[in-house]
Amino acid sequence: MGANSSSISELSSNDLLKKLAGKEVISENDPFWNQMLSFSFCPPQSSADNRLLIEQTSPICKVFSENNLKTGNFCALVNVFLMRAAELKTSTQCENHVFTWQTHNALFIIRCLIGYFIENMSEGGVLREFAVKDIQAGKQNGEPLLEKFIDMLVQLLIEIPVVNFTYVIHLETINTLLTLLSVQLYVPRIAHRSIFFQYLMQGKCSKDACPLVKTLLDHIVKHDLCPPELYKGSGSGGMLYGLGAAVASGLWTMVTFGYGRGSGTDDDNKALLANQSLLLTLVLANHYTHEKGMHNPYRQALCTFGNLQDAASASPTSPVPVFRMNLTGLYETFCKYMKDDQMTLLLYLLLHRNTNIRAYILSRTNIELLVVPILKILYDAQERNSHHIYMALIILLIMSEDDAFNKSVHELIVKNITWYTERNITEITLGGLVVLVVIRTIQYNMTRMRDKYLHTNCLAALANMSSQFHSLHPYVTQRIVSLFELLSKKHGKILEHLRNSPKLEHRNSNDERQELQPTPDYATDLAVLEEVIRMVLEIVNSCLTNTLHRNPNLIYTLLYKKELFVPFRTHPTFQDIIQNIDMVLNYFTAKLEQQHTGSLSVHEVLDIIKQAILQWPRDRLKKFPELKFKYVEEDQPEEFFIPYVWSLVYHSSNLYWNGDKIELFTINT
Repeated sequence: MGANSSSISELSSNDLLKKLAGKEVISENDPFWNQMLSFSFCPPQSSADNRLLIEQTSPICKVFSENNLKTGNFCALVNVFLMRAAELKTSTQCENHVFTWQTHNALFIIRCLIGYFIENMSEGGVLREFAVKDIQAGKQNGEPLLEKFIDMLVQLLIEIPVVNFTYVIHLETINTLLTLLSVQLYVPRIAHRSIFFQYLMQGKCSKDACPLVKTLLDHIVKHDLCPPELYKGSGSGGMLYGLGAAVASGLWTMVTFGYGRGSGTDDDNKALLANQSLLLTLVLANHYTHEKGMHNPYRQALCTFGNLQDAASASPTSPVPVFRMNLTGLYETFCKYMKDDQMTLLLYLLLHRNTNIRAYILSRTNIELLVVPILKILYDAQERNSHHIYMALIILLIMSEDDAFNKSVHELIVKNITWYTERNITEITLGGLVVLVVIRTIQYNMTRMRDKYLHTNCLAALANMSSQFHSLHPYVTQRIVSLFELLSKKHGKILEHLRNSPKLEHRNSNDERQELQPTPDYATDLAVLEEVIRMVLEIVNSCLTNTLHRNPNLIYTLLYKKELFVPFRTHPTFQDIIQNIDMVLNYFTAKLEQQHTGSLSVHEVLDIIKQAILQWPRDRLKKFPELKFKYVEEDQPEEFFIPYVWSLVYHSSNLYWNGDKIELFTINT
């Protein structure tokens, strides 16, 4: 490598790499390291180039791993990095760009080697690569080199400020931590108890969990773009003195494996540090959540931090947050960047687990800035994976548990929702838009996903909101009744299948003929469908019971489609609810009959309904228990979240892992 640029195809024949991987012992003070770490690199230009990079370096890594057990050169390289990293804070203060660059290069080589070790060795084999020097010296006690290394990575993130010439080392540090923790990818067992995780959770660096989480959240909020000197690859010398220009155009792209090579116009693609910080936050927070005897300080920090602006007014009796930050910036970040799985997952975690964040978000007067992007995720269900849809829906369900939220969404008007294409709606209440999108999600699920739990959570969110339905748009009421109509037709078809299904017979031991139940699949489908229909009717009834006087459009639509309810009047599952709805329909039908001798226009009918509402006795309907549903996480959430988080890392981090060797999940998930 050296100070001259190298291409991928030349790596296997590079003399410095051969010496590093060879049988010669290289001491930590050898001048070799200065030469070795002053390299630049011609960038991979495509995914094929990235594969070529792995192919070209794998033979060298293999030789290195074998010889290292005798030479200990990997330990020497790690110690060289530790010495330089310890001086890096001073170096950044005096803007020693070259020193920073060489420290970064050392870490980059270490990360590449660790990636090879983890992919091709057992965890014990990786530990031996780190412990060669200690084994040779017969050292039994003292801090292991691996723990020193992990601790230094955490210290770098916490202590080194992010400026143009340190951006790359922050990014490489996070990439290295992700690579270390990626041992989970190669193990089918969920929540694998790895020594790498144990050092982070229980080792020396665990005391810095709070500042590390705060640092990562700060990166996410600031959303700093990659410095143009690095991203554009200017060869004019720039911030790394002429020596670093090749790094700017070459090594940088190699380090990021081409994730600077998107469209070049989307700032999201350039906010590399924010993306990697978000992924590392999710990895740290979702491991060791229910392990006996294992405390996760990163999850604890994420679930208990508070608002910086609340510090002065905090109650002496309330728990003191582990740290505080400006939540305005965090809220704005969620509103702006909610389209990705990883941001949605972070919002879910904070809303579900952090009461300070939940209270802050639900108190926003501009809550539509957050809710509308979440609704768009659900609306674009065909383009999303099922996990992302589920997370967005659970966020809505958690929000709907709050009565103030349910009231406020019907007071906020949103305009020009251009992505909602089924109907041109110039303006609608936010609550009305929520109802439209959730109903559309139910219908999509009925035809495509057929996920019972998705149905349940959709209906739970609507049920929580139903007692606060206010000024529902005519189109919203049409969609509510259309959903019931769709379910009714489906109910009729299943009943028809059951009636036409042949009865099965068999003989018992006494040769007596016994009739068996008809096809059990239809019976099961019918039971599930009747639960859904019952819930839809309860949602309509809840609205009529609590806010009938504020929803003339719903009454109009129910009157227009009143024949839909006739088949369910005598059905034991729905009879009690239908009685309430029938009472409303009969009352308003009678008022209409009193008022007209000929045909009435829509506006005339609505005027009559509005007048009749004023005379409606509010205590006339039978009272049912209030519809209140609360989201409860599964008993073993790791089985869902750990594979999900690592699939996001695999697909979104732009780091490379060999998909053929991954056992935690299938690649297409």
